[in-house]
Amino acid sequence: MKLKYTEEKLMKVLMLLAVAVVLAAVLSIVWTICVRGIPALSADLVFKTPGKDWNTQADGGFLNAIAGSFWIVLPSTLIATCISIPVVFYITMYKRRSSALSYAARLAYDVLYGIPSIVYGAFAFMVMVMIGMRVSVLGGILVTTLLMVPMMVRSGDEIARGVPDDMVDASYSLGATKWETLKVVLRQVLPGMISAILLAVGRAIGDAAAVMFTAGFSDRTATSLSDPTATLPLAVFNWITMPDPFPDRAYAAAFVLTVIVLVLSLGSRWIAHVLTRHKL
Repeated sequence: MKLKYTEEKLMKVLMLLAVAVVLAAVLSIVWTICVRGIPALSADLVFKTPGKDWNTQADGGFLNAIAGSFWIVLPSTLIATCISIPVVFYITMYKRRSSALSYAARLAYDVLYGIPSIVYGAFAFMVMVMIGMRVSVLGGILVTTLLMVPMMVRSGDEIARGVPDDMVDASYSLGATKWETLKVVLRQVLPGMISAILLAVGRAIGDAAAVMFTAGFSDRTATSLSDPTATLPLAVFNWITMPDPFPDRAYAAAFVLTVIVLVLSLGSRWIAHVLTRHKL
């Protein structure tokens, strides 16, 4: 009895230690970004585009990188959502969850989920070279869509599989069609799906490796899908190793990016809470 009590206390200490390590890592990252980024942040950096002397002195800001991030991520989110949700419901509703096709699809998306984003970027760049496509906003949208689809499908599948089989069977027993049953299931998984989508957006908007080869980098704001564009992660990557004053700009851009990701994370939790409470 004493041994079991000791084991329980030991495991509790180890769990608390693991939580403390994770919290310490997160807080240290946020603290470093805030300490270095907030003093360097200014209205000009956030709300102005680079000026003609941007490379030699404080002239303008990185509004082009902020706009470029949203230029790429917003269309990618729409396309990835339109692809992912039908896939999720097809392998969970229209095919048996244990069918060979469902198993193969889950395995494929698990593999795609684990592939590093830089591999997506290299693959997309190779395809762009083969078809004669230049680095551009469109290239960034395509590779970001490829990156987001496995994340959304993997998360959405886990959420949809959490719906009790009894609910589905009850719907069928009342004479409902698969489409009508799908609408019932959709109400149950909607909060989780929205959270999964927003978390995928948060990861995609902070990824530099995928768009490094496909979106390029530019000191001006993109005005069309064929223009190259800067993004916040690439701006941080490019500026952090350059001489002053670029490291300060990198930390300021990192702070803005961190705030955007934090807002998306908290927003996903809030939306899920509201939808769950009201059972929309």
